Amino acid sequence: MAVDATATATVVGSPSGTDAGVAVRSPLLPSGAGAAAALAAGEEAAAELDAKYAPYARRDAYGPMGRGPLSAAETVRLALAAVVLVPLRFVAGMLVLVAYYLVCRACTLFVEGAEEGGRFRLSGWRKDAVLRSGRALARAMLFVFGFYWIPETHRGLPNAEDVHQDQSKELERPGAVVSNHVSYVDILYHMSASFPSFVAKESVSRLPLVGIISKCLGCIFVQRESKASDSQGVSGAVTERVQEVCQDKNSPMMLLFPEGTTTNGDYLLPFKTGAFLAGVPVQPVILRYPYRRFSPAWDSMDGAHHVFLLLCQFVNYLEVVRLPIYYPSKQEKDDPKLYASNVRKLIAMECMKTVFLQGNLILSNLGLADKRVYHAALNSNVPPGSRHQKDD
Repeated sequence: MAVDATATATVVGSPSGTDAGVAVRSPLLPSGAGAAAALAAGEEAAAELDAKYAPYARRDAYGPMGRGPLSAAETVRLALAAVVLVPLRFVAGMLVLVAYYLVCRACTLFVEGAEEGGRFRLSGWRKDAVLRSGRALARAMLFVFGFYWIPETHRGLPNAEDVHQDQSKELERPGAVVSNHVSYVDILYHMSASFPSFVAKESVSRLPLVGIISKCLGCIFVQRESKASDSQGVSGAVTERVQEVCQDKNSPMMLLFPEGTTTNGDYLLPFKTGAFLAGVPVQPVILRYPYRRFSPAWDSMDGAHHVFLLLCQFVNYLEVVRLPIYYPSKQEKDDPKLYASNVRKLIAMECMKTVFLQGNLILSNLGLADKRVYHAALNSNVPPGSRHQKDD
């Protein structure tokens, strides 16, 4: 990886590089031809880089990191949206966020225990108000972002008639929703659909507005950098919460993204075992984002730039497939890696059967470490002022 990035930088930017030097000193080639050859070599190296790290490569009109050359028509469209559409959507989004903050604030008045486990344990009318308003306002936020309609397909359990009647109550409730991870928009959809809790950084609990909302959601707050011996770790905390969900019907389901990071939406990375250690049933969900010019996938650009471009699109698209609850076998319960692998294969296979989804999910062996290498290579080929480090 480092060799490819260095070679690209040498060919494009350094006349002293071997290839560029030969092109410049060649008496048979004019300087213009040498520059064209160097540019072609750089483009070829970039194409090879994108092919090697295909799950993270952007292929929309805006190019890698959202800084690709735009056509005149796209530039005009973007300018108009920035002046008219973005301000309206920003104001609307803030109103939705503040509205839900006020609901959460009102429902948590005189409620103690937020410090214990980092969440409010609400019940009765308080819980109903937070749940119903949360789902409605999450859908409103999706509307603000341009997701006006979201087609959903619900797959039934193919062998439902084979389920023993005495097991029916046990089979009704999965411990977690597991989904492929493409964008921060994923969380908004799942909030509007099932209102689950999820894993978040500990610092989120202290953010203005969002902090109290995340506590009402029942998020698990973790310090990823902490290596203390008394720390449960992310996997331990998730396993404990998933088991709690199965034992207590009042606990919200967990939302887990087993890939551990986002992709461009065309690939499915290896699943981590954290969501499957408890050995309880899970609800698999497939999310796909068809696009015309801008991909909602959050893969290789910084958050503010991505949100701005997403708000500039008049219409954005999201398609959802909710698969039957997956009940692990005895062998899968004993082997979380097998359980995770089988659910991953099921999601990829079911995606192929869905007519309205555009394209299949391709299984890839890359992971978060490869994504960081790819981002480092991209950053090495842009001006220092444009560099960023996407926070996964």
